[in-house]
Amino acid sequence: MSKKSKIKDTVKKHIPQRHLSSVRIMYRIAMETVYGIKRTGLLNIAIIAAIAAILTIFGALFRTSFSLSSYVANLGDTFEISVYLKPKTEPVYMSSRIKELEHVKKVTIKTKEEAWEEMNNNMDVSGMENPLPDTLHVTVDDTKNILLVCENLKKLQGIESMNYAQEYAKKLQKITTVYNTVIVLVLIATALLTIIIINCTIQLVIQSRKEEIEIMRLMGVSNWYIKIPLILQGALYGFIGAMISLLPLNTVQNGLDKLNQIFNVPQSDFALQIVVFCIFIIAIFFSAGGSMISIKKHLQV
Repeated sequence: MSKKSKIKDTVKKHIPQRHLSSVRIMYRIAMETVYGIKRTGLLNIAIIAAIAAILTIFGALFRTSFSLSSYVANLGDTFEISVYLKPKTEPVYMSSRIKELEHVKKVTIKTKEEAWEEMNNNMDVSGMENPLPDTLHVTVDDTKNILLVCENLKKLQGIESMNYAQEYAKKLQKITTVYNTVIVLVLIATALLTIIIINCTIQLVIQSRKEEIEIMRLMGVSNWYIKIPLILQGALYGFIGAMISLLPLNTVQNGLDKLNQIFNVPQSDFALQIVVFCIFIIAIFFSAGGSMISIKKHLQV
């Protein structure tokens, strides 16, 4: 029996007859998908590893952006000014003076002894002199009045320096804008690399099954019956790559949770779920898209 005859017999077994149910057809399509993956051999590992690495980078950056945005927003909503007093300035007296200022809602005193004790609890600084100043935390009634209160505070004697989170938040906002731009660029790179990888893979599968596909076409097999297993193969690569990328992403999530606790930043309830959802959508969509591009380019059906 010739090679083409053997292929023809094999193809006949895989062609669903008209009288068979749609379940039977779906089963044969699934088997064709598995058959295509088996033909790829050990290259499957490299393909999935590459996709998983790309998705991990995107997922880590995307998840970090949620925490960074939350941190900036948290700073932007802070209506508090930290006032550092000069040595020998009485904190209680200065607190009463500040309370008289317009738009000041509350003043909290934190003496240098309290601050030094708190630092001692977090790190070993025994044997050193206390270099910390007395600090007053001034709460403003509205964030738009912070600059006005700062101007009034500068007129008071006994204040060494002061700062407030708004200035820091503006700087971080610029960093966040740049960071989000990087994420968009990484997303574009992720899409392109995924499409290229899948495109090359499906091309190899098409070349290895060239005679078989030609015979299927001559026997009147539906074009979609030939296309769908190849598209599913690409989508399956993306799905498995996305599953693997969740392992390092979980490590990133745990690290961000600890940082959020340290800086007292509220955590987004759905940040991780959104990132995971996007990873799977991107992985499956672009992997299937890469397959379709390869089919259109290398398979005239």
